Amino acid sequence: MASENDASSSSSSKKLGEDQVNNNKNLNVLVVDDDPLIRMLHDTYLKHFGLEPQVAENGKKAIDLFRLGTSFDLVLMDKEMPIMNGVEATKALRAMGVTSKIVGVTSRGSPCEMQAFMEAGLNYCFEKPLTLDMITFVLKDFNKGDDDDDDTDN
Repeated sequence: MASENDASSSSSSKKLGEDQVNNNKNLNVLVVDDDPLIRMLHDTYLKHFGLEPQVAENGKKAIDLFRLGTSFDLVLMDKEMPIMNGVEATKALRAMGVTSKIVGVTSRGSPCEMQAFMEAGLNYCFEKPLTLDMITFVLKDFNKGDDDDDDTDN
């Protein structure tokens, strides 16, 4: 319901939101999902914001990418996947010291399921598929974090 309210915001606040989101074009994003349609949808939405995401079909492939030295600023992590699910992958990434924002996506949106996924180390958890409003929210939040980081950089 919050995203419906966001969608009805004024054009001036919408422009401000676009500016905040468009500042993130250099983000490295990983989409982890076993469903090719969801991967394609999330990829398309991210490209709408000028991002060029990389994709992985399961949690193990995501972990392998990090172990090979690839780094991502943002990870969109599905919960239910073969080989290694999102909960296991998120826990493993956090245990490896990965500090990237990890956004969980799940088709099982019950509060209990989402809470269990959050406890694995997510920054946010949403029902899938993500919408443009949800991605806008995450990118705006990411930009706020970058502003805070700029204050401490030399």
